[in-house]
Amino acid sequence: MAFQASISLSEQIAKHISEQIITGELVEGERIQELRIAKELDVSRGSVREALLILQRTYLIEIYPRRGAVVSEMSAQQVQNLFDTSMMILGSLVQRTSERWRQHDSEQMNELMQQLDEQVRLGDIEKFYDHVFLFLQTCNGIVANPYLTDIFANLLPSLRRSYFLTLNTSRRELQEAFVLFRPVIDAILIRKGEQAALFMEDFCRHLRNLVLDSLARMKQIELAWAQRSRR
Repeated sequence: MAFQASISLSEQIAKHISEQIITGELVEGERIQELRIAKELDVSRGSVREALLILQRTYLIEIYPRRGAVVSEMSAQQVQNLFDTSMMILGSLVQRTSERWRQHDSEQMNELMQQLDEQVRLGDIEKFYDHVFLFLQTCNGIVANPYLTDIFANLLPSLRRSYFLTLNTSRRELQEAFVLFRPVIDAILIRKGEQAALFMEDFCRHLRNLVLDSLARMKQIELAWAQRSRR
């Protein structure tokens, strides 16, 4: 892993581990071995421990006494809780953005809208959602509320982890997601903050339902394999 001088070592290690969890390389319940990571990245165990504390704040791992760090569960209840919270936080974020954006911000939002349209045309689900979260990060910068920024930063990795479960959804569902998200940006640009928040809730519900459906299918497959292995 190439380290960056502008970001602390522990933050870079945390980002490295978080990507493994988000993409499913590290699965729920899996123990994160400090010594293995320290050797793999050629860093101290102290730096790894600091990174794990950062990851704990993002809900990607749980740290237990004497057991150490374990990848957090991805359950239906966890997904429900995540999106219940996200609806409130993201709704507030887009509402405040509608009140505070300036001309150069609108140009950036319109550019992101064009990029979202392009990803839908190409059927690239991963890049589509990457641009959705890039847009939300842009909103976060416009609002510049340190309390909201902290909550958003801690929620974002779990949101990214959840949408990775939806990457096998159909082009039709991708088009539906775009139809639901576009009014968020439109409402922001005409400074209709309450409408933007309501549209954001609709989009979050859509993504939540996709994640829950994908999670249910994944659990069914895991159960089927477990039953076959016991025969």
